Amino acid sequence: MPSGLRDKAPMIGCGTNTFADPDDYRLNLPGLDVRLVMTGRDTFRSDVTWLRTDRLWLVRVVENAPRVAFVAPAPASVYVSFPLHSDPQPVWNGVRLSRGEIVLHGRGEPFHQLTFGTTRWGLIALAPEHLRACGQTLIGDDLTPPRAAKFLRPSSTVAGDLLRLHTQACDRVRSRPDLMARREIARSLEHDLIHALVSVLALGESRNSAATRQRHAAIMVRLERVLALQASRQLSTAELCSAVGAPERTLRMCCTEFVGSSPVHYARLRRLNLVRSALMRSDPATASIAAIARSHGFSEPGRFAAAYRTLFGEAPSITLRRSKAGGPPRCNFADSA
Repeated sequence: MPSGLRDKAPMIGCGTNTFADPDDYRLNLPGLDVRLVMTGRDTFRSDVTWLRTDRLWLVRVVENAPRVAFVAPAPASVYVSFPLHSDPQPVWNGVRLSRGEIVLHGRGEPFHQLTFGTTRWGLIALAPEHLRACGQTLIGDDLTPPRAAKFLRPSSTVAGDLLRLHTQACDRVRSRPDLMARREIARSLEHDLIHALVSVLALGESRNSAATRQRHAAIMVRLERVLALQASRQLSTAELCSAVGAPERTLRMCCTEFVGSSPVHYARLRRLNLVRSALMRSDPATASIAAIARSHGFSEPGRFAAAYRTLFGEAPSITLRRSKAGGPPRCNFADSA
């Protein structure tokens, strides 16, 4: 079952949440460890609609700002994700996706999402034993979760059934949460969703070159680990290549595909986002902007302030004055009803 639900009896629950802070949002996506890098100055807003049934849970996310997300799903569950619109096309692990294309994620395999503006995407998760059992019952196949992500192109009819049911469920959660919290209604929808999901996984044609995509994905995972360990330093391209263990040309190509920028530029965006998060959690009466910037590799205050304003559309001092010392609130998807 999804992270946070494994030690509890199955429960029915649903809800909607709106987030105006990227940190609040990323910390409240159930079952997912998300690192978010905002890439434009658009004011962030995200609406999350979710439904949990006995055997699965689903999420619909609507975001309005461009960003890169590095997402690590809980290994205890099988995850399927998909875009809910195609303009502009989001990028999952270097692959541009259109509405109707489905990603079956590898068990616990981290992945990147790159978006360019307003984005709508969906997620379905269930326990692997439930997927195997439903596969055996419906099509006589175990449907074992893959080690690496598969990008599937089912027929418009098969994909349409899954997207229609997902949208129907989320719309009902928003309009009639009292009905969707009733076990008999949730179970009926669960049955239809699992049937549609099995059809997608059984009939969807894989569109990606698995070997090449796995190599590039592995390089990007190593890059994220290096950047997490070296968040206080400004690294050159040569240092990044050495730490990641990839030639410069390969690392540049992977970064262009997965995060839409060069390795050094992405590392800089990531550090600026970390500064913003720190400012948002600091006490304006005692915090030093210069000290926070230095702790993330920005040694020249003037150049840092200009880069920060260019990315976020405001001075660091303005962010600090809007801070929420004490950290973001948590929304417990496991216990909400």
